[in-house]
Amino acid sequence: MRRLVLATANAGKALEFRSMLSREGIDAEVLSLLDFSGVGEPPPEGSSYVSNAVSKATWAASATRHLALADDSGIEVDALRGAPGPFSSRYAGDEATDSDNIAKLLKEMEHIAEERRTARFRCVLALVDVSGWCVLREGTCEGTILRKPVGAGGFGYDPVFYYGPLGKTFAEMSMEEKNLLSHRARALEALVPDLKSLLYGA
Repeated sequence: MRRLVLATANAGKALEFRSMLSREGIDAEVLSLLDFSGVGEPPPEGSSYVSNAVSKATWAASATRHLALADDSGIEVDALRGAPGPFSSRYAGDEATDSDNIAKLLKEMEHIAEERRTARFRCVLALVDVSGWCVLREGTCEGTILRKPVGAGGFGYDPVFYYGPLGKTFAEMSMEEKNLLSHRARALEALVPDLKSLLYGA
């Protein structure tokens, strides 16, 4: 069976990707960095989604000798001029937890009125083969930031990201709901033709 390596050690993110890939008809063994030992550490994150995604996917393809898929995602708050953006995972520091990052975001937005709490999740995907060939795709999802976390699912900023059309935060959605409309789902949908071509020569 063909193999695809997800350039992440985030179990929640890997689970989401496996679900989305299955829905898109990708019949491959989907591994993550959690399935490899002794491959070293991925490169440090930089200041843009594209550079982060490309460097992680290139590193993973080289380290595992398999086709690799990496994403770099972030939340962009309009009232904060797009912050935290590419720094979302380390907004409260390099060792920050999801709770730490949410707490800092809510503190920064404490005095921002409801109508100005618009935001979006953005995802850039990089697919890299062992020769270094790379394709990039992007997806976004619009929403607003709540004043406190709601919901126990998901990860990252999901508990404070409210998606109006469904009347729920990402953390309140089932995985099936989230995987139909999230920024990652939209980026992956755009990437599927390239992925199938590399995996199956389709």
